[in-house]
Amino acid sequence: MYKINIYIDGNNLYRSAKELGFEIDYKKFRGWLRQKYNSVNIYLFIGLVPNRTKFYAYLQESGFILIFKPTISIEGRIKGNCDAELVLKTVSDFYTKAFTTCILVTGDGDFGCLVEFFKENNAICSIIAPDKNKCSFLLRNKDTHIVFLNEHYHKFSMIGKKEKAPNADVST
Repeated sequence: MYKINIYIDGNNLYRSAKELGFEIDYKKFRGWLRQKYNSVNIYLFIGLVPNRTKFYAYLQESGFILIFKPTISIEGRIKGNCDAELVLKTVSDFYTKAFTTCILVTGDGDFGCLVEFFKENNAICSIIAPDKNKCSFLLRNKDTHIVFLNEHYHKFSMIGKKEKAPNADVST
């Protein structure tokens, strides 16, 4: 029996959707992922900003397992890249057999070596890239199935809705 885990580069997803003019309804996005991929666990890697506790509670209520990285402020910009945390968690889960197959949600070429590792071990189902036009060649050249969210954002977007997630900026 397959056990699929999904690992989301939160910053890459958020920024790509925003640049394309979408605001993600994370509860709908979580439902879409679960329905489409029958995933067991969906991890969202984001920077920890103390004043966003309501947003984090919303994400957890929506069914995401949050993995945080402490952030720092540099010249008024919040920094908290979670790439290392995502790599460590996925590889650790692989070795503890927490999944049989995984899906990465990112367009960041820094994860090319991770995709290669999972390909060599027959443990990657696909990549979900937030933006077809900004998906790195370092992912595209891995001969792995890539789903581009450009054609799917309308299914879980908050465009035209009055209600929005509390403090939904996950750009750290």
